[in-house]
Amino acid sequence: MKTKKFNTSQLTILGLMSGILFLMAYTPLGYLNVGPLAVTFNVIPVAICAIVLGSTGGAVAGAVFGLTSYMQAMGIGGVSALGSALFQISPVLTAIQCFVPRILDGICLGLIYRVVHKKANTYVSCAVTGFFSAFLNTLFFMSALVMMFGNTELIQNLMGGRNIIVGCCVMVGFNAISEMISSTIITAAVGTALSKAHLIPAAQIAKPDTAA
Repeated sequence: MKTKKFNTSQLTILGLMSGILFLMAYTPLGYLNVGPLAVTFNVIPVAICAIVLGSTGGAVAGAVFGLTSYMQAMGIGGVSALGSALFQISPVLTAIQCFVPRILDGICLGLIYRVVHKKANTYVSCAVTGFFSAFLNTLFFMSALVMMFGNTELIQNLMGGRNIIVGCCVMVGFNAISEMISSTIITAAVGTALSKAHLIPAAQIAKPDTAA
């Protein structure tokens, strides 16, 4: 099996996005706390890495995102109300909750961008990838939350006696919509700029770009 190798520019992008993830995680830039969950903009650097570096880069950025979430669950550099509560229930399951959905998100985003870009220009491809970065992050995160913590008193109280589907929609409704809109717009703009700067590998560009 061949190992994905990054050139200097790509490694620079990965390092920059990782730094931005930490910056966003520990400043108001990354989270907008609304109710028990937070609107997070940290899915955007993950999407950018997936666009520029493929699924491997997306997975690495997703792991960095997961690390910042787990650190906040432990109270390092900041506190996540939900993460802290889950950590008290099970540190191991909380680690899975923080890392696995974000890594899967990054992997899927690399595949989504590659498939969409065979049919559409860079702007549209980046916009679609940005949308799914928020959508899949929410889907994977909530699925993991229900599977691992769904029977706990904490989650049952948050569900408010509703069934799982309705309860999840109520919990993440405003947050998810805000994340999808912001991620779609910003990822499209940043991805297009990176394409014009020739930082997206030529192998990922399957047809002449009509957005440039």
